[in-house]
Amino acid sequence: MAENVKDQILGFLESRFPDVEIPETEDIFQLGFVNSLFAMELVMFIEKTFGVTIPNDELRLDNFRTVKSMAELVDRRTALAETAEV
Repeated sequence: MAENVKDQILGFLESRFPDVEIPETEDIFQLGFVNSLFAMELVMFIEKTFGVTIPNDELRLDNFRTVKSMAELVDRRTALAETAEV
């Protein structure tokens, strides 16, 4: 998994919550940072930044709980897109 993906996601979160250090395995929902509006902003950020489309079946809470799980989602969607291009 590309560290760059994690770094960009962390950068986005840190820009929104500059006074908090968020480890890549910390559950951001459990920390209380995410409401429904921010969750949609997060989805749009990931789609735009990484050039992936997140289908409805991937819009599960577990895919967005941690920086690590979001980076894994990006990796899966990127791999699927690359496979489809071949």
